[in-house]
Amino acid sequence: MRVHEAPDPPQRQDQDAPTDGKSLELGIALSLVRAGLTMIIDGEPGMTVIGEARDGLEAIDLARKRVPDVVLLDIRMPGMDGLAAARRIIAQTDCRVLLLATFDADEYIFEGLRAGASGFLLKDLPPEQLCWAVRSIAAGNALIDPAVTRRLILRFAAAARATGETPTPLKELTGRELAVLRLLARGRSNAEISQELVVEESTVKSHVGRILMKLGLRDRVQAVGLAYECGFITPDLLGR
Repeated sequence: MRVHEAPDPPQRQDQDAPTDGKSLELGIALSLVRAGLTMIIDGEPGMTVIGEARDGLEAIDLARKRVPDVVLLDIRMPGMDGLAAARRIIAQTDCRVLLLATFDADEYIFEGLRAGASGFLLKDLPPEQLCWAVRSIAAGNALIDPAVTRRLILRFAAAARATGETPTPLKELTGRELAVLRLLARGRSNAEISQELVVEESTVKSHVGRILMKLGLRDRVQAVGLAYECGFITPDLLGR
């Protein structure tokens, strides 16, 4: 599961989009413009919207009954908001959750990613990038909008104090696993990590899997968040 910033689809569409011909099923829960988004997605080959919801409770019901591959959730909805709905959908189904919000929703974003959402994108993302993002998340990747990435990093790091010691939450990781986590937090892909550490890409995938298992995390987004939150990585170390 690769953690990306939201990509430029023409240049990067071949990296992570599913290629097995499986039709992706989506559920959409937005306070507004559901119809327009549904038309965009239904017009995309191999993607089908199987249900729409007006609020968080309807989104949970949709996810339980239809179990789409991906659920698109508006963070701000009437009644139960998208964040509360995301927690329950992630806990009760195998659906992957993509959160959509405006630029000023930082608090919701951080809580949503901690809850296990597979990604966060701004609502003004161009349609072609949104469709690419849905495919990527369905394939097991995780995405964060580039407009939010730096703010997310700074926020996680604000309360953390980097020391020369391995933070307590990471004590169970081996030296090689820590090295992999450090590169993950810098935005490296599995292929890039394998080149930097001079190991097979399959070995990197195994390390990532063990990191997630040991730390009790759902995906790479949560692993990266933890690395910043506990002070293992801080913004001043990003370029190193």
